[in-house]
Amino acid sequence: MSGFPMDCVFCAIAGGREPAHRLFEDEHFIVLLDIFPLRPAHVLIVAREHAPHLSDLSAAARDALLALAERIGRALRRAGFGVEGINLLLNDGVAANQHVAHLHLHLIPRRRGDLPRLLWRALTRFLPVGRASLQARLQRERELLRTALLREV
Repeated sequence: MSGFPMDCVFCAIAGGREPAHRLFEDEHFIVLLDIFPLRPAHVLIVAREHAPHLSDLSAAARDALLALAERIGRALRRAGFGVEGINLLLNDGVAANQHVAHLHLHLIPRRRGDLPRLLWRALTRFLPVGRASLQARLQRERELLRTALLREV
């Protein structure tokens, strides 16, 4: 079990105990699609190690985080997402709206005029409405992004 907290969803994903729409993995991170996306192709870069806050992350992982985010951003744009912009969001602590106490960086593709839909989605993202169609969309996005990532090597 490698010492991961049993109740941490990201540790369960890292340990292969929970499914995820995985895009990429390396020694420090797992890159996956958010299952409650704010925008299409909303990606998470999740630390393999259980680190609740950025300050808890190993120095090697911290050093690699932004380079990986930049690579994932290029792949998003290559796949047609976030061409106009990408929010990089790290909620560091409960008061900062961190829902899972395990370090993860959000890459949220944006485009002009999407703020009203983004805000509405932020308010409704955890409701179980339309989950089946969302799963199909996540699968399509996963394939597009994995193909784009292969070109980034």
